[in-house]
Amino acid sequence: MATMTRDPETDAATEPALRRDLAAAFRLCALRGWDDHIATHMSARLPDGTFLLNPFGLLFEEITASSLMRVDFEGNVLSPDGAFMNPAAFTIHSGVLEGRPDVNCAIHLHTLDGAAVSTMQEGLLPLTQTALQIIHDLAYHEYEGVADDLAERERLQA
Repeated sequence: MATMTRDPETDAATEPALRRDLAAAFRLCALRGWDDHIATHMSARLPDGTFLLNPFGLLFEEITASSLMRVDFEGNVLSPDGAFMNPAAFTIHSGVLEGRPDVNCAIHLHTLDGAAVSTMQEGLLPLTQTALQIIHDLAYHEYEGVADDLAERERLQA
């Protein structure tokens, strides 16, 4: 069995680096036009069992390392004070991160390409070399409406 030990000094240095990297990812997605106003979100797992998530109401280009929320898996916003969490973002990201300990980052976007594939009954077809590279890792989840029901986390993990 693989084991991993944690160094408290390394863990303390990890959060600022993850904050910077995640904020940079938001800016990159905004630059590429992959944001959907305030309806999309990203998260990154922290070593202490919490995760970073974008606060509700900020556009991707407005997100900074210090504006990211630190959230626990019970739905408590641990910092910053007064930050508002998108319930759908919490359902999706807590479900993925809790159900997949090997996943350290989750990105939920509404890109035009992704929307086009999601409207196809067959999903992504293995018609190109690029599709063949990812088809074995692809999973689908039936749309259930706004993901504000915590019971959906289990279905996201399946």
